[in-house]
Amino acid sequence: MESLFYFQPMTRDLAVEISGWTYAEPYSLYSMDGSKACIAELLGGSYFAAKTSAGGELIGFICYGAAARVPGGYEVGLYDADNKLDIGLGLRPDMTGKGWGQPFLLEGMRFLAERLSPEEFQLVVAAFNRRAIQVYERSGFQRGTLFQSKAGEREIDFIAMSRRYV
Repeated sequence: MESLFYFQPMTRDLAVEISGWTYAEPYSLYSMDGSKACIAELLGGSYFAAKTSAGGELIGFICYGAAARVPGGYEVGLYDADNKLDIGLGLRPDMTGKGWGQPFLLEGMRFLAERLSPEEFQLVVAAFNRRAIQVYERSGFQRGTLFQSKAGEREIDFIAMSRRYV
């Protein structure tokens, strides 16, 4: 099967570009602030940039491990299992809502599975983000723990979702 996406280690230039992405309401909590701290996180080794091809257009990113975790999940024991790989992903704002989510998620999972061989994938999504939840459910993820975590000054409801990798 030919891949739609090309994943590569994050570079400074790509991190700077991604850190400037802003999402429209109600998805603004996924926006980054372009700060040095934000860029440093993207360069921390757990993020990969996604392009349309080698040398192609930047369309998103995936991350894993601690970089993909939401702080409130620690309080409810969400990250205690050793057999789950926490993942996070983001599409460029102008690519969202156009049918790219599921192929992006599935190819990102395949990319990470080839490197890390997880038994199970786990991700966390804002409970209001029905668009993403539908993509995750269509991709075989099951809803799990509902919890709250701070996003800026607000407490937001989040849902943990997981799926075995076969």
